[in-house]
Amino acid sequence: MTIPLTPKQSRRVNALVRRECCNYDNGICILLDCVCPQTITYSHIICKWFKTAVLPLDKELYIFLTKPKNTARCVVCGKDFIRRSNRGKYCDTCRKIVWNKQKAAYIRKRRYNSRKLDD
Repeated sequence: MTIPLTPKQSRRVNALVRRECCNYDNGICILLDCVCPQTITYSHIICKWFKTAVLPLDKELYIFLTKPKNTARCVVCGKDFIRRSNRGKYCDTCRKIVWNKQKAAYIRKRRYNSRKLDD
């Protein structure tokens, strides 16, 4: 199965191939001993090695192109992310921010209630 690409995604895929693929050597695919087919194909992802080993390194592109089963949309920013559990609502960056806000609100409420009991 081939995955269709937009021109912007194709540029990201080619940059990822050049930067991260261990079989890429100056335009030559070491496994196939010819020109890398992924860099000359602009409309689809055709290389199985790239799809399984290299594409997951770019999480955002990987999620957008393959849509794993445990993909969800962040409640705060709306970006797709891979859930760590079935209760995950936030992406990695928003999770830290929301956790800090909730913790601060809890401490503020606890401090207010303890002052009210002392009076």
